Parts: sequence; structure tokens; C-alpha cells
Amino acid sequence: MFSDRIVCAYLYIITKYGYPPKAENTLIYLNEMRNMGFSSIELEGIREEHLSNVFNLKEKIAADIKQLQLKVPYFCVVLPGLSAMGDKERDHQLALFEKGCQVAVELGSKGVLDNAPLPPYKFPDDIPVVRHYHEDVLNSAYLPENLRWETVWSRIIETYQIACDIAKNYNLTYLMHPAVGVLSSTTDGFLYFHDAVKRDNLRFNLDTANQFVMKDNLSLSLRRLKDHIDYIHISDNRGSKVEHLNIGDGSIRWDVFFETLDIIGFDGYLGLDIGGDESFVEDLDKAYVESGNFVSRYLKK
Repeated sequence: MFSDRIVCAYLYIITKYGYPPKAENTLIYLNEMRNMGFSSIELEGIREEHLSNVFNLKEKIAADIKQLQLKVPYFCVVLPGLSAMGDKERDHQLALFEKGCQVAVELGSKGVLDNAPLPPYKFPDDIPVVRHYHEDVLNSAYLPENLRWETVWSRIIETYQIACDIAKNYNLTYLMHPAVGVLSSTTDGFLYFHDAVKRDNLRFNLDTANQFVMKDNLSLSLRRLKDHIDYIHISDNRGSKVEHLNIGDGSIRWDVFFETLDIIGFDGYLGLDIGGDESFVEDLDKAYVESGNFVSRYLKK
């Protein structure tokens, strides 16, 4: 088995079974990740319907995790509507967020994780059900004519202060995941956001592929974020588009990256986050095992 610091991210399941995968099949997913050699895994609750299904199954999922001797260090609560401007919708999203925190506690997680907040985009329909907002999706969005940024920013900060306080009530950290199209998509963005929210349990989920394609220098990011990161998503990227590749199939300098982890004394979790429909990964299981072995060699040094 791999070290419990090496996590199989939920992207493995999403790549195989679609977005979102059926919550009732979680035991199948647990066994598949364990059979590759992972003792730590990631699970998600994706928007209202899927999150509610996971919530209703949380005791069974927790029992299965215990039976299989697995850990779920972080539970992803995926709620793109959390940055909604209307009181009714925001309150509804915060109630869903609290359900996600309750799932995380049941699973024994240290924290919850979500993409950083969306700006107040308007889409032709509802917010698209996608993991990442591709360029064509973002190009279809627009901002309301009467938008006043100061009001929007103040509202988002207030919402995420409330969310951080909810998470803290459950002894959880709240991790922001960077992605194209969201606020806090870079190191600068997160540090600015963190200074505004002013909550000590607000953390950053550094993502090597997403930040590399956005030209965030990973070595510098690690140094600047060393007091804000406990969990890193690891996958490779070639620098021209969003993709999550097997370690070694992209252009990231992994020798420099792991050297920097040593320099900053990082002792948190490393989540293998490979796949997705934006990535060509010929053999998904092989990619996860190979990348797991690669990270294992670093941990043994």
C-alpha cells in the first residue's frame, strides 16, 4: 500500500464513471481505489442532488471506509452556487455546505474542499454542471449591467466568512481549489482573498496542473503559501491548456517541485489528480499507480 499521505483524488472516479458519479456505488469506488494500493482517498458531494445522496448514505459509506481501513483526509463539497448574490439562494447553499461538513465529520476528514468562488457570471442557462469552466463556457457568460464590484466583493467575503465559521464549528479547515475562471485561481488571488476573509481555517489546495497552465511559478507559490497549504493536488501539464496528466507526461519540473517541498517542510497530503475529459490518459489505473510510485520515491528520500 502507498503511504497514507498519498491520496487517490476523486477525479479517478469521475473519469471512469462521469460527472457526477452515482453516490450509491461508492463501495465500488472505494474498492477500486484500494485495489490500486491507496489507503487514503478523496470523496465528493457535487451540487445539491449528489451531495444530498452522499449525505443520506454517509453512515454506510463511513462503515465501508472503516471496514476497508481507508482514510478520507478531505471531503469535497462542490457548490458553485455558494457565491450567489440573493439571500434565499445563499442561505440554501450554506445549508448544503453544512450538510457537506457533517459528511466530512462522519468520514473522519480533516477538512472540506471546493473550487474558489465564481464571479457573479450569468450563463445562458443555469451554472453549467462541469468540473472546469472551459474557454467556450466562460465566453458564453456575461456580467450584469448593474454590477457594482464593491458590493459583490463584500457579499462574497461575508459568505465565505460564514462558511469558514460553519466549518470551524465542525473542527474542519476549508480549502480553496484554484481553477480557470474562479476568484483565487492563483497564489496572488488566494492571498488577497485570505486577507479579506480573515479566517484562520481558510486554506489553499495547491493544484500543480491548474496553476502551471495559469503561469503560476510552482516553486515560488510553495514558498509564498507554505503557511496556508496542507493538501496538494498533483498532476502534470504541458502549459498550453487545462489538463491533468500522469507525472512525467507534461512539462512540470518535478525535481524542483519536490526539492521545494523539502525546503518549506511540507508534511501534508499529496493527492493524485489525474484524468478528466480534458486530458488524454491512455491507461488510467497505470497512470495512478505509476504516479503513486513516483511520489513514494520522494517520500522515502
